[in-house]
Amino acid sequence: MSSEPLPPLQPTFVLRGHSAPVHAVHFLHGNARLITGDAEGWVVSWNLSFKRPVAVWKAHVDKPPDTSPHPWLLHMLTVNTLNFCSFAMCLDGLPQPQSLHMASNAKKDQPPILVAVPNTIDSGGIDVYQLPSETRAAVIHADRNITTGMVMALAIQAESSRVQVVAGYESGHTMVFVQSDPGAQFQRLYCAQPHSQPILSIAVLPSRDCYVTSAADAVIAKHPLPAAQGVWKTELKPFKVIQTKHSGQQGLQVRSDGKVFATAGWDARVRIYSAKTMKELAVLKWHKVGCFTTAFAEIIEPGAIKTEDDIVVKEEEDEGDEVQTAIAKQSSAISTVRRRRDAKAQSTHWLAAGSKDGKVSLWDIY
Repeated sequence: MSSEPLPPLQPTFVLRGHSAPVHAVHFLHGNARLITGDAEGWVVSWNLSFKRPVAVWKAHVDKPPDTSPHPWLLHMLTVNTLNFCSFAMCLDGLPQPQSLHMASNAKKDQPPILVAVPNTIDSGGIDVYQLPSETRAAVIHADRNITTGMVMALAIQAESSRVQVVAGYESGHTMVFVQSDPGAQFQRLYCAQPHSQPILSIAVLPSRDCYVTSAADAVIAKHPLPAAQGVWKTELKPFKVIQTKHSGQQGLQVRSDGKVFATAGWDARVRIYSAKTMKELAVLKWHKVGCFTTAFAEIIEPGAIKTEDDIVVKEEEDEGDEVQTAIAKQSSAISTVRRRRDAKAQSTHWLAAGSKDGKVSLWDIY
């Protein structure tokens, strides 16, 4: 008995809200929202329960129009865009120098954030800004002994005693810089050149002991981070370098459970890899032109999901008014189907991919 090959996997949904190539996708609010951005500066916020946009605005204008829903502009930084390098950000849990602390006093309700971008003057250097103060906290100068070219990709994370910045360069080099104390100079602790072409994307695994790079060549490499025990007692080199035979993989993202990562390919394919073995697990083919970006939904246990209706009911019950409580219970009973729909959308293992065709494909995988 002959077995016929299975048909190619199709996306669960396709979001059509952009007329320009989609370069950024990101899940928010416990997977309740998906934010997408395109090459013309338009940003769309999608409700994943309905798969419909709830807000559309042009982000990079002096004054957004008031005729459509859009978020408030909180901060704006002037940065070097020559590199076509995306910024990297993380929450800053470290004590700030006195100057930054004073600048942040007016906005204490906002958690401090560190933002890494290419240096304004030196395209091989890196600037680290702090929000909400909007001040430059540190500068990582380009290494004059190594010809790296421009910074092409960045990642940043702050831990209990250090700030780590991971950079990928035009030459195919990748480096790790560490700041041991607030206000101290960044020191380079790792340097490798596994790629022969410019690095396009960097992603740090949730375990924070290694990171993965992809480039314009067909190589994907896994590298050590200082957080790994005993890493710096061994020879400094990548953990694993694989030749995928598929050049131009970018938008590399690791899922929150650290088991898989995805890349968006210039050949219009989205590829899924095992984070442990680096083996290719799946190839998603739907787009007809190149893909630029990917994003995984956060893995959330069903019991930990809080929908908007749950929050409203809890607030009304806390008021202590019997009438309000009765109304809240009635409203809860009526909206049971809605809550189940929201919970299903938030617990799905979504993978979003943005493409040159202006479409965003949503896949339910693993």
